Parts: sequence; C-alpha cells; structure tokens
Amino acid sequence: MAITFPITLPSGGIREIDWIQIDAVGGSPSPYTFSEEVFEHAGKRWGIEVQLVAMKPADAAPWNAAFGSLRGRRGTFYFGPTAAQAQRGALSGTPLIKGASQTGGTILIDGCGNGVVNWIRKDDWLQIGTGLHQSLVDADSNGSGEVTLELWPGPRTAPADNAAVTVASPKGIFRLVSNERRFNITLAKMFGRSFAAYEAF
Repeated sequence: MAITFPITLPSGGIREIDWIQIDAVGGSPSPYTFSEEVFEHAGKRWGIEVQLVAMKPADAAPWNAAFGSLRGRRGTFYFGPTAAQAQRGALSGTPLIKGASQTGGTILIDGCGNGVVNWIRKDDWLQIGTGLHQSLVDADSNGSGEVTLELWPGPRTAPADNAAVTVASPKGIFRLVSNERRFNITLAKMFGRSFAAYEAF
C-alpha cells in the first residue's frame, strides 16, 4: 500500500514534549542609543521537540517504521496535544466559523451552546483546517452561542464561513527539522528515540 502524507504516528510512548512558539519578529537597534525598532511579521508556527520512552522491540517497531516512511523532511505527520494537556473549557456544541474573510488572531465562531461560562479557557487547543491553535484568553459563549476567540497563531488564510472548528483531539501537520532519523538500542534491547519538527503548511 502506498504511503500518503501526512501520516499518523503511533499512539502512546511519548515521555516529554517541548512546545516551541516561533514568531517572525525582527529588530533594528540604534548603534548610538540602543533604542530598538521591532517589526512583527506575519510568520508564526509551532515547533516541537519530543522524547519517547524506552521501548521493547515490539513497541518500537511501529515508531521505527513511521520515521522510515517519512523519508526525512520529505513527509509530514499529524501531531497535537497529548492527554497530559487536557482541555479545561467546556468546548461544547458544534463550533463553526461565523463569517468569511476573518484573518488575524481574533476569530468569531458560533454553534457553541448559549451562555456557556468558560466555553474556552487559556491554553485550550483547537484546530481550524490543518492549523493547530492555542487560546490566549478565557471566553464565554453569548446568548446566541457565539464566542470570540483570541488565538496563537491566528489562521494563516481566512477560513470559510461555517468551516469546522475541531476541539476534540486537535492536530496540526508537522515536518521533521532534519533528514536524519536516529534511534538507539541498549544492551537490554530497549529502543530510545527523540525527534524535532516544525509546523508545515
């Protein structure tokens, strides 16, 4: 069977994740006063550094095959928050984008249930299209089931009206930082692996 990207990585086995928020911000300090002009550009993306638990050969085999199939930086894979990063808000209803042509980090959605306190909480995660987003604020739904989201990063392209907003097991698409995929094997026949990747779009 042909491999198609993005692939789904094996479940479980993750010991530790470093989530890295990357913003394209430039600065130009004065050589005389050291005062600095800062320029925020549109570029924003997630990076991850992941450490897997030590695994027996049978448990490591699906991971080894998955990383072989990526062909270095050629392939992409789905990745999102683990069970350790539980959502805190209600995240009820069937949330949808309310209105086309919305860009930036402030996005209006509806279908969230009427008058729900803390519909979303700070650091809750959601997915719009193939983008993975983090809530920066606590927000309630209003009497019409609408919520104004403040997200990092904002959607890179304006989502369509009534596009789905995924709050259960949200994921983004990622690409390995390096073409090299490395794992180690101990004398006790335990496999270890770590990897770094960044959001692909």
